[in-house]
Amino acid sequence: MDGARKILVIDFGGQYSQLIARRVRECRVYSELIPLDTPLADIRAQKPAGIILSGGPCGVNDPGAPTVDPEILAGGIPVLGICYGLQLMAKLKGGQVAHIGRAEYGGRTLTVSDHGALFAGLPGEMGCWMSHGDSVVEVPPGFQVTATSPNMPVAAMEDPEAKLYGVQFHPEVRHTECGQDILKNFLYKICDIAPTWTPVSIIEEAVGRIRAQVGDQPVVCGLSGGVDSTVAALLVYKAVGNQLTCIFVDHGLNRKNEAEQVADTFRRHFHIPLVHVQAQERFIGKLAGVTDPEDKRKIIGEEFIRTFEGESHKLGKSKFLVQGTIYPDVIESGTTSAAVIKSHHNVGGLPEDVDFELVEPLRMLFKDEVRVVGEELGLPEEMVWRQPFPGPGLAIRIVGEVTWERLEILREADAILLDEVKRAGLYRELWQSFAVLPAIRSVGVMGDERTYAYPIVVRAVTSDDAMTADWARLPYDLLERISQRVINEVPGVNRVVLDISSKPPSTIEWE
Repeated sequence: MDGARKILVIDFGGQYSQLIARRVRECRVYSELIPLDTPLADIRAQKPAGIILSGGPCGVNDPGAPTVDPEILAGGIPVLGICYGLQLMAKLKGGQVAHIGRAEYGGRTLTVSDHGALFAGLPGEMGCWMSHGDSVVEVPPGFQVTATSPNMPVAAMEDPEAKLYGVQFHPEVRHTECGQDILKNFLYKICDIAPTWTPVSIIEEAVGRIRAQVGDQPVVCGLSGGVDSTVAALLVYKAVGNQLTCIFVDHGLNRKNEAEQVADTFRRHFHIPLVHVQAQERFIGKLAGVTDPEDKRKIIGEEFIRTFEGESHKLGKSKFLVQGTIYPDVIESGTTSAAVIKSHHNVGGLPEDVDFELVEPLRMLFKDEVRVVGEELGLPEEMVWRQPFPGPGLAIRIVGEVTWERLEILREADAILLDEVKRAGLYRELWQSFAVLPAIRSVGVMGDERTYAYPIVVRAVTSDDAMTADWARLPYDLLERISQRVINEVPGVNRVVLDISSKPPSTIEWE
C-alpha cells in the first residue's frame, strides 16, 4: 500500500471512523486509519493526497479533548473534517464552537448555499445524518458557510485556498443522501486523486512487497481453510512459488468434517505443498479448565505459533510465517486508537517471543476486499464466499470450559444450523450464521422425563465488513426447523434460543 496515493483518516474514536476508511476505499482510493497521536513528521512522510478528521465522542471544549498538531491544517494537504473533525478544525483555525441547546441526532435536511467543489453537481437540498451536541457558532477567518440545517447555521464550511473543508453531518453513513458523492468530490476534485486502487493493483502491490520481504527464503503459511488465510497463501505463492509450504493445524476446534474438507480442497485446487498436522489433543489439553475468553485466545495463539515452529524446523527452519490477518483484526485488537474489544489469536493473541517474521499481505484489507482479491486470483466461489470462521474456532463459541463433549454437541448443532440456512437459500445473504453453546444447563421435558441439558444459541447477522452488524430476521419456519432438528438430533440439548442483539453494543461472536 505504500506505493499508492492514499487518504489518511485520523481516528478520534468515533463510531464511524472505520466506516469512513471503507467508504473511501469503495471509491477505489486507498485509505488508512491512523491514531490521533501519530506524529506530524510521520504523517508527512507518508505523503498523503488528503486527510480526513473523523468524528468522536468528546466535545472540543471538554477538558483533555483529543486534538492534532495544528500544522496539519497548514501544510497545503487537503483536509476534510467530519462532525468532531469539523469542530476541531474550526477551533484550531480561530472559530468558535459551543453548545447552543439544540442538538441534532438522526436524519435532517441539508440546504446547500454554496456548491463549490465539495457539493459540485449535487442537489440544493438533501437528507443527511447528524449526531452532535455542540455546534460551530462562528467560522474561522477565511472560511465560508456552504450548507445549513434547520437547527444549525453551520452544517458545512470551507476555505478553498487553504484546502480545508468541514461537514457537521456524516457523509459516510448510508442515511446521508449523496454522501458517497460528497466523498468522491473531496477525493477526485479536491485531492486530485484517481480511482486506481483496484483488485489488480492490490495484487501487484502485495506481490511486490512479499518478494521484497522474503527474498529467496523458505516461507510457511498458517492455513485455516478460511478465505483470509487462503487468499494470503495464494498471494504468497504467486510471489515466491514453491518457497511456500502451507501448514494446516487441526486443533480439534473446527466445524464438522471441516479439517478433512480443507486439506482435500486445498490439495486438489491449488497444488501447493501442504502439511496436515494432527494436534487436537495438544490444543484441547491446553484449554482444560480455562474459561476466560481472552485466555483461550492467547493460549490458542501461542499453540499455533509453537506448532508452526516445530513443523518449520522439520521442514528446514523457515524465518517467515504467513498469516491471514485482516484490518478488522488489527482494529479490534487495539492497535489503532480503538480500545481492545477482543484479542484476535493472530494479532493480540500472539506470544511475545515469536520465532518468525510475520508476512501479512491482507493486514490492511477489509473482508469484502479480501473476497474481491480472492475472485481475481481464481478462488472457487464456495471458498470466496465461505462465512467467516474465527481462528480460535469453536473454543470461543463455547462460553465456558472447552471439553470434548461440548465440542461434539456444538459441532452437530452448528452443522444442522448451516444445513438449514443453505437449504433456505440464505447462506450468501448472511454475514455469519452459527451456533453457540453456553456452558449452562436448564430443565426440560423429553419423552415424559425430566432433562437437564445444554441450550444452543442461534446467532445470525447481516453486515458489510463485521465492524457493525445487525441481527438477521430469519423466517420463523426456518427457526422452527433448526430448533426441532437440534433438539431431536443432538444428544445433550433440550433448548434452542435466538440472539437478537446487534453490533454494537454486542459483538458478533460471544467471546
